[in-house]
Amino acid sequence: MSKIGRALISVSDKTGIVEFGVGLHKLGVEIISTGGTAKMLRDAGLAVKDVSEITGMPEMLDGRVKTLHPAVHGGILGRRSETAHVETLAKMKIGWIDMVVVNLYPFEAVAAKGTASFEELIENIDIGGPTMIRSAAKNFHDVAVVTDAEDYAALLTEMQGAGGALSLATKWSLAQKAFARTGKYDSAITSVISKLDSEGKRAAQSEKPGETEKFPNDMTLRFEKLATLRYGENPHQSAAVYATAGNLKGGLARARQLQGKELSFNNLVDLEAAWDLAQEFSGPAAAVIKHTNPCGCAMQATQVEAYLKAYEADPISAYGGVLGFNRPLDGATAEEVAKLFVEAIVAPGFTPEALQRLGSKKNLRLVEVDTTASLAGELHLEQISGGLLVQDKDRHVLTASDLKCVTKAQPSPEQIESMLFAWNVCKHVKSNAIVYARGTQLLSTGAGQMSRVDSVKFGAAKAQLPLAGCVLASDAFFPFTDGIEEGAKAGAVAFIQPGGSIRDEDAIAACDKLGATMVFTGVRHFRH
Repeated sequence: MSKIGRALISVSDKTGIVEFGVGLHKLGVEIISTGGTAKMLRDAGLAVKDVSEITGMPEMLDGRVKTLHPAVHGGILGRRSETAHVETLAKMKIGWIDMVVVNLYPFEAVAAKGTASFEELIENIDIGGPTMIRSAAKNFHDVAVVTDAEDYAALLTEMQGAGGALSLATKWSLAQKAFARTGKYDSAITSVISKLDSEGKRAAQSEKPGETEKFPNDMTLRFEKLATLRYGENPHQSAAVYATAGNLKGGLARARQLQGKELSFNNLVDLEAAWDLAQEFSGPAAAVIKHTNPCGCAMQATQVEAYLKAYEADPISAYGGVLGFNRPLDGATAEEVAKLFVEAIVAPGFTPEALQRLGSKKNLRLVEVDTTASLAGELHLEQISGGLLVQDKDRHVLTASDLKCVTKAQPSPEQIESMLFAWNVCKHVKSNAIVYARGTQLLSTGAGQMSRVDSVKFGAAKAQLPLAGCVLASDAFFPFTDGIEEGAKAGAVAFIQPGGSIRDEDAIAACDKLGATMVFTGVRHFRH
């Protein structure tokens, strides 16, 4: 164990630094510091030596250059066990630095605001900080590098019990954390500036394969661990939840849990499905999710009407499900929701009345998502053995003007509205996906069957509400006429599908024979 005799302290985030400085001072540690950190420590009554006294050079270029000097880095990088190093530092009159306490300019926080100017981003790229951190971490045998305020108390405790020294194991642990910190910092800078041109404007995409801003030849992904979960999809699987690095408040990962049991892996997967589906609609909407598939969904004039319509599509499956809303949950809706056992509810907010009504359900998880943070541009990631698949998220929006009617029978305005609703729901159903709908209410779904006609049959067989006169949506084209024939047999009179099959003419002819109307979207929504 080696005693800490001199520490260099230069921090951007000054949380706890005065207390740490006082503790070091009591242990007889000489403190070197810079700028605002030095002033704060002096104001606390501590004797502090400026870095400029060590280097013989004042801070320059608006603080851009202050610690980049041999008198600093020699004191950090010199090996105490190397005679040549000891002699060189003695000859150059450079003193040892045994501890480096540094955190970095808040580049990530500045970038996360989304309003920072290009100049502000550039000026928040730390140079001296990462250099000192890497120097100290490289020389961990002799130097302790401290990058996290949460370590201050434990380090003081160890030093107090060891005559001012720290163990090699502690210094190695600090070095590991330091290298991880600078790695994350550099990745954050890369992820931001790679999207900008030299004037700070969003860079245009390259036409060369593999060189677009979305899909560079080398992709660095950064996530910050938020919590270890009790287990994964099943109890024998370990799991944790991470947030995209730099995302300080947006999305389900950063949502606020207002009450209820700890969120599980499966809860989070279902909550994401419920949230995504509810966000498809402009009017008050409710989604009921079971094992990531919608078993109920509706958009109505009021939230409570939307919930009741969503619930009645499949009350049996709704039991133990997850609910999603695109408006803050109100008291009237909470009153109805309270009659059903559900695992969790996600919404952009909860009124006081809703919280009061659901407060007695102590195990019910209430999750509030902050909608002020933009997550536009997020990619969909799918891990495969030895690698990763990356794609855009399916954000396609279909409008009435996009529809191409291919049958003799033309859809009514009411049918078009219902088709668009069914199409939005269909995007969130596992393929092969079939959705039956009337108006803006989901009637039934046929999800995840290996053949499309089986999804049609399954959706019809599971329906709790009458299907006569309804709309049927299919996430991909009908390869044969049997799907249309079975859908019509169940009661569908209007079909919406992508088209694009070599047998499209057969499908059109089948609809004409049945007197049904059908529109093509030109877009499919596979969801595996």
